[in-house]
Amino acid sequence: MIKFSEPGADLFIPGGGSIANALSRTSHLAIAAHQDDIEILAFHGIAECYQQAERGFCGVVVTDGAGSPRAGDYAEYTDKKMQEVRAEEQRAAAKLGEYSAQFQLAYPSHQVKNTSALPLVDELEEILIKTQPEVVYLHNPMDKHDTHVAVFLKSLAALRRLPEKIRPKVVYACEVWRDLDWVCDKEKIALKSDEPRELALALLQVFDSQVSGGKRYDQAVLGRRLAHATFSHSHAVDDVKGVTYAIDVMPLLENPMLTVEDYVRGFVERFAHSLTTTLTALSQD
Repeated sequence: MIKFSEPGADLFIPGGGSIANALSRTSHLAIAAHQDDIEILAFHGIAECYQQAERGFCGVVVTDGAGSPRAGDYAEYTDKKMQEVRAEEQRAAAKLGEYSAQFQLAYPSHQVKNTSALPLVDELEEILIKTQPEVVYLHNPMDKHDTHVAVFLKSLAALRRLPEKIRPKVVYACEVWRDLDWVCDKEKIALKSDEPRELALALLQVFDSQVSGGKRYDQAVLGRRLAHATFSHSHAVDDVKGVTYAIDVMPLLENPMLTVEDYVRGFVERFAHSLTTTLTALSQD
């Protein structure tokens, strides 16, 4: 059994059965900051495992959801009540998406952003060892939400601790609070995120405290996925109807001396170079 640090943490097994069996089924795993982030950034993995006996999707939500904006029916909810609502919404999403397991670690955001938050890294490492997924989905280090970046850094620290023989084969860093469409085409990864469309929409609408509480993620996320699919190629018809962009995190695992700062700087510099190269080529003397 996983040893949790926070008293509000829990592990939910949507399909019932033993924890050991549920965790051993995991082939795809997502680590995200908040309730509903998984359904935004890792729908590709959810769909890959949906109704597939040989594959299982495991979600890990790090924070307690206390600081979310609220309006309408939720305007007067206290932070404690909001935590309860959001945790239940996440469990409902896990059941709807037929996840093999759903962890909610219930850390306050300020603890996650603490650079010395080693208990979180320990927990993530233990989860990764217990599940041994082949594919992992993370926030990306260029996200504009500080808590998302902090969760990425803690997740990376946990992944770097793993023995090479049980490391994931693929680790994607995906978009939530900053699109990755600007990344050079040869470096960004287009994750198919259009089917089943009904499931994609329903998973987002489960989070009623967000959708009816002032943030229409159900419309915005599906709109972004469609926009990415349409604007990805100017001289080709759309072959998919929804795309989530990601970048490859494996270089950070394969080279422990590579810093996240240098990793990110490389994307920015290569993008800047592509812009100036085009401008130079098309400019008159």
